[in-house]
Amino acid sequence: MARRTAEDAEKTRLAILASAQAHFARDGFKASLADIVSDAGVTKGALFHHFPNKLALFQQVWTDLQKGMDEEARAEARKVIDPNDPYSQLLAGAKVYLKWAARPEYYRIVLFEGPSVLGMQGWYESDRDIGQRNVRRSMEFMADKRCFPRSRINVYSVLVQSVLNGFGFALGKGEDGLTPDVAHEAFEIMLRNLR
Repeated sequence: MARRTAEDAEKTRLAILASAQAHFARDGFKASLADIVSDAGVTKGALFHHFPNKLALFQQVWTDLQKGMDEEARAEARKVIDPNDPYSQLLAGAKVYLKWAARPEYYRIVLFEGPSVLGMQGWYESDRDIGQRNVRRSMEFMADKRCFPRSRINVYSVLVQSVLNGFGFALGKGEDGLTPDVAHEAFEIMLRNLR
C-alpha cells in the first residue's frame, strides 16, 4: 500500500470539511457522520484521523466560516481607507458581515447552531475573539479622530458588535423584511450618531 503524502492528507481533510459544512448547514449538528464521510468519499477512520470527534469537526467548520467572513471583511475595509471618513472601514466590514449573515450556511452553522453546540459562553468567547478585535480597532480609530471620547471605546465596541450580531440573527431567519442593505443603512445611521 502506498504511503499517503501530506498533500493527500490535506485533500482528504478539505473534502471532509466541505462535506461537513454542507451537512451541518442542512441538518445542523445532528448531521450524520456516515453521510458526511460518504459524501466526502472517505472512511470514518480518515475523519477521525483529522478530527477526534464530531464536536471538533463542527468547531473547525464554524471557525473556517468565521475566518472566511473576517478575511473578506478586512479586505473590503482596507480598500476604503479614507482619512476624511473615520467610519468608512467599519462600515465596509459590516457590509460584508451582513451579507454573510444572510447566507443560509453561515446563519445555520455560526449563529443558530453555534451557541447550542459550543455553549453560549464558548460561542460568545469565540465570536468575540474574532469580531471584537476588529470592532475595537475601528472604535479606537474613531475615538482618535474625535468622533466620540476615548472613554466610550469599550462600551461602544460591545454595542456595535451586539447590534451586528442582532442583525445577523434577524437576517439569517429572514425576519422583519430585513435585507443586508437595509440593515447596513440603519447601522450606518447609528454608527455615525455615536457621540
